[in-house]
Parts: sequence; C-alpha cells; structure tokens
Amino acid sequence: MKTQMSKKGRSLSRFYASFRKDIVYIGNQKAMIHLFHDVSRQCSKITTEKYSTSFASAIKLLHKDLRTPIYNIYGFVRFADEIVDTFHGHDQQGLLQQFKSETYDAIERGISLNPILHSFQMTVNEFGIAPNLIDAFFTSMEQDLKKLEYDQQAYNEYIYGSAEVVGLMCLNIFCDGEMEQYHTLKPYAQSLGAAFQKVNFLRDLKADTQTLERMYFPGCTFLNFSEIEKQQIEADIKKDFEHAYEGIIRLPIKARFGVYVAYKYYMSLFNKIRKVKAKRIMEERIRIPNYYKAMILAKAGVRSQFNML
Repeated sequence: MKTQMSKKGRSLSRFYASFRKDIVYIGNQKAMIHLFHDVSRQCSKITTEKYSTSFASAIKLLHKDLRTPIYNIYGFVRFADEIVDTFHGHDQQGLLQQFKSETYDAIERGISLNPILHSFQMTVNEFGIAPNLIDAFFTSMEQDLKKLEYDQQAYNEYIYGSAEVVGLMCLNIFCDGEMEQYHTLKPYAQSLGAAFQKVNFLRDLKADTQTLERMYFPGCTFLNFSEIEKQQIEADIKKDFEHAYEGIIRLPIKARFGVYVAYKYYMSLFNKIRKVKAKRIMEERIRIPNYYKAMILAKAGVRSQFNML
C-alpha cells in the first residue's frame, strides 16, 4: 500500500512540476510579446521626437492614455513621408508600394516585424480606425511621386489624404469610440489638418519647388510666386484656423490642451510667414525659435489653468 501511494505521489509531483513549467513558459511568452509591443511603441515615440520637436512637445501635453497611440500614428505617417520626400536615388515607387502592402498585411495579421507598422496596427485595431482613411493617405503619398503641379480638385484631394485624414485618425483616439462626438468634431479636425498642411507648404516652398520640383498651390508657378497669390493662400488658411478653433474648445478634456498648443505653434508660424514677402519664403525656410515655443507653451498653460482656451 505504501509503495502504491508513493508511486501515486511521485506521479502527482511530476504532473504538478510539469504544470508549473508550462505556466512559467506561457508567462514568459506573454512577457516577450509585451516586450515586442513596447519596443515597437518606443520606436514610434523616438521617431516623433527626432523628426518633430513641436509635435512631440504637444503630444506630451495630452493625457497619458492618449500619447502612445498618437506617437504610433505619427511614426507611420513620417516613414511614408520620408519615402516620397527623402529617399532619392532609391526605388521610391517600389518602397512605397512595399510599405503600403506591409501596412495592410500588419493590420490584417495583427503583427509586423517592422516596429513602426506593428505599433501602428495596434492603434488601428484597438481604436477601429477606418480603412478608407489609410487608403486616402496612401493615395496622396503616391501623388507625391507623380504630380509636380496641382489643379484645385487635385489640391483638395491631396490635402484630404495627406493631412485631414491624419487629423481624423487622431480624433478617433481622442473620442475613444464615442462616434456621435467623432462625427460632430470631424469637420473641425479636417480644418485643423488642412491648416497645418497648408502652412507646411508655405514654410517649405523653397525646398518643394527647388529640390522636389513640386508646386502644391493651384495656379502658382515655380518662377513667379506673387504677393497676391500669397495673400489669397493666407486668407484660405486663416479660415481653416478659425473653423478649427471652434472644434478645439469642444474636444474631450484629455486631448484639448495638447491640441491647443499644437494649434498655437502653427498659428505663430503662420503669423510669422504672413509678415514676410513672397520672395523671402522662396529663399528661406521660416522657423519659430525654441525660446518662443517655450513662451507659447507657458501662455497656453496659463489660459488652460484659468479655463480661457
């Protein structure tokens, strides 16, 4: 009897030991996939911080729950933008198509060995970002490899795909599934994205026309960008900013301050561009110095504290 019981005891001991090993193994597997998730998210965060100190600063002012998914969106957008704007001497068309294919594959599979795409697919799948927004984005990126000049329709389509949909992706995060709120704020988010992009066009006019040989503004030419054309473009941007502000003050509180600071950064850059002649922005890139960005942040903080946004 004792021998039989001891055999049973040894069998049970071996079973429990094996069971514990299985639990440890499964726990290690989960820990490793979480590590991969974290590494991927860190890649998107570093990409944001290295490429845009202004946006990185504004993202840090969002509620902590919102920061990581916004970093993930920026990392994805930045890599696509680098393909069409920077990778000269390489097969840009092939690289963009590969990046596009791998993006959709990552979203469908729920994983990618490209850490930027892995972090992006996590955000897309977690927040249910609509595929048509990603489609429109890639359409605009493809236009950068084809078009040198734009008519009004192509310009509007490019602005939508390159900027407005990025604002809508972010709005999806800010609203966190509240679709009624999302649809209410949607036109304001589009206006803000459009304003940011049009300011970028003015800021980067020298590089776009001389290096990339692009002219986004309809009816304008490489050789003759006049004061009248500049003023017309600025009037259009001003309307976008005014409309966007109406939405910013209605954003969820967790997102409002960070978006407001980004808005103020760009408004300051826009106001500086408005003060210079058309000829000058064809010759140099207008910038906002870091000390002035710090002042913008401080003033925005005071306004937020006193509920004056």
